[in-house]
Amino acid sequence: MNKQIKQSGIIIIGISLLSTILSGCTSPEDTNTKPSEDINLKAKATNMVENLSKSNYQIVFDNFNDEMRSVFPIQDLEAAWTSLIKSYGSYQEIKQIRKTNEQGYEIVYVTCSFSTLGNLDLRFVFDSENKVAGFQFVPTQTETEYTIPSYVNASKFTEENVSIGDEPWLLPGTISIPNGTGPFPAVILVHGSGPNDRDETIGPNKPFKDLAWGLASNSIAVLRYDKRTKVYQNEMAQDRNLTLKEEVLDDVAHAIAFLENHSSINKNNIYVLGHSLGAMMGPQIALDNDNIAGLILLAAPARTLEDLILDQTEYLANLDGSVDENETQAIETIETQVQKIKTLDIEVEEVVLGAYKAYWTYLHNYNQVKIAQNLSIPLLFLQGKRDYQVSYEKDFLIWQQFVSEKQTVTLQSYDSLNHLFIVGKGKPTNTEYLASGHVDETIINDIVSWLLSMKA
Repeated sequence: MNKQIKQSGIIIIGISLLSTILSGCTSPEDTNTKPSEDINLKAKATNMVENLSKSNYQIVFDNFNDEMRSVFPIQDLEAAWTSLIKSYGSYQEIKQIRKTNEQGYEIVYVTCSFSTLGNLDLRFVFDSENKVAGFQFVPTQTETEYTIPSYVNASKFTEENVSIGDEPWLLPGTISIPNGTGPFPAVILVHGSGPNDRDETIGPNKPFKDLAWGLASNSIAVLRYDKRTKVYQNEMAQDRNLTLKEEVLDDVAHAIAFLENHSSINKNNIYVLGHSLGAMMGPQIALDNDNIAGLILLAAPARTLEDLILDQTEYLANLDGSVDENETQAIETIETQVQKIKTLDIEVEEVVLGAYKAYWTYLHNYNQVKIAQNLSIPLLFLQGKRDYQVSYEKDFLIWQQFVSEKQTVTLQSYDSLNHLFIVGKGKPTNTEYLASGHVDETIINDIVSWLLSMKA
């Protein structure tokens, strides 16, 4: 997982979660043997959790391999645990431990309980020498049943499991197809940052499933798929040349091609809906694919990614009204890294805010606002005013300033909606994503109305 994720786990989600998982993992091709059977990795992971709870950071750090130490120094480990405790509450106990093998790595998940926000998994990735090659905080996987939103009528559509793209990056997906006689207009859902699944699952919430089922209930087909950085996490992590092209753009192009060849889809009415990072890349998607009919951009950043990361870090540090020494140090570290990104003062193999130089070089040359100004297709911008990750004041108002005069642009904001377009009250926090909710019905209705107006 990227360095920013390590500093605060799921505490910062959405745009700040770069989908690369740069955790110092050794490539599976370099690990010809699995950890010895006589090494109890569960016990090793348990010991590290217990030492974290006692602030014995050096003992935990000594278990890291060399690459992990280089990208995640001991001060970052301390800052990550301190930030976690501040948000989740004091460490209570280990609830369960499970070991898996994922793409050639032995991985141990330690489910821990915390006094304020309950359970969270600590994920330890082990290399062939039984050293820690990756360490992340991830939501505890539960089998909570998805509750169907009131605006969904499941009798009005069917779903098919599909595959998007080609080998070696074939992606599993789902297409929701309205009942009746087509061809139907279609929407492709493009994820925010992070290794998202097709539902863009965040804690108990599945905003992309809400959108897909809500739109399909209104005679609009929807295609969603697992992100490449989820399906091929380790391969993506090792790619020092990874950019947004490989992370996002290539697979969107495959998704468009898939719909154009689907018998139930009107190929002249294919739209792309991007959320957060997906919305940020929306203008480039339109520039690369002149066969799409329009863009729907939810929580679209107008600023640079590094500025968003710094802004979110400062916001969360100030949530309780005070910034402690560890938080100050974390902010200063990110400020230094942001400056490196802005000047591209980065070595080829150096990891800065979770990504290699190629990633930041691509973004350095990307200006989503400028591209959007020159697009002729219809654009729909939707923004929650309770969104602290992509800000109404700092992002949405920039869009208003530069694109609102275009007749093809519609901008709409919502007082009570957060980054996931779920209703909330009071000061927005990082913990509300752990409460179950659904994309608000007004979002579904406004998207449907906008799409219908395209046919008028």
